[in-house]
Amino acid sequence: MDERSDRTAHATPGAPSLRPGDALIVVDVQRDFLPGGALAVAEGDQVVPVLNHYIARFEQADLPTVFTRDWHPRDHCSFRAQGGPWPPHCVADSAGAAFAPGLALPPSGHLVSKATTAEADVYSGFQGTGLADWLRERGCRRLFVGGLATDYCVRETVRDALAAGFAVVLLRDAVRAVEVQPGDGARAEQAMREAGAASATLQTLDEVPP
Repeated sequence: MDERSDRTAHATPGAPSLRPGDALIVVDVQRDFLPGGALAVAEGDQVVPVLNHYIARFEQADLPTVFTRDWHPRDHCSFRAQGGPWPPHCVADSAGAAFAPGLALPPSGHLVSKATTAEADVYSGFQGTGLADWLRERGCRRLFVGGLATDYCVRETVRDALAAGFAVVLLRDAVRAVEVQPGDGARAEQAMREAGAASATLQTLDEVPP
């Protein structure tokens, strides 16, 4: 664990600023995106202990938690054999599609599977999943988003959440980037900020304005 992750994972939050209308979205923290996986994100495993702290905070506040996952068929269009850019990853019911070891999924967590058909390449947890309606039905207005990867599924989930009218807070200590090109992660974070997302870490969560 790097110094940043160790510091944030062991931070002791003060009185919670979370309130009714908030929800946590954990994006694609799956085995294939961890070091050693089919489509590994560098330091991807380091988001797990940090996310567990966020999950505990939301559970303690009785607020919704959402867990998105890639759930691809074996002939998914994003795979190189079908002309896509990526190696096969997160094939439905495979070991690589399972959530990361140690990720503390609560019994009440809402599971969202995406990119479940061969012809649809989907990065956002909102595309074709009904997630926006699910959140609205529960009165959610502000979403806190972390997971993998900053420059793909996190970025697109944040963009779609903002477009759907939700306020969004990016959890900067709970994301990591693929970095196909150096700096992709930083550029993705900047794009999310420019689109209207706020940001926080475990240390600053209680300072996020309403």
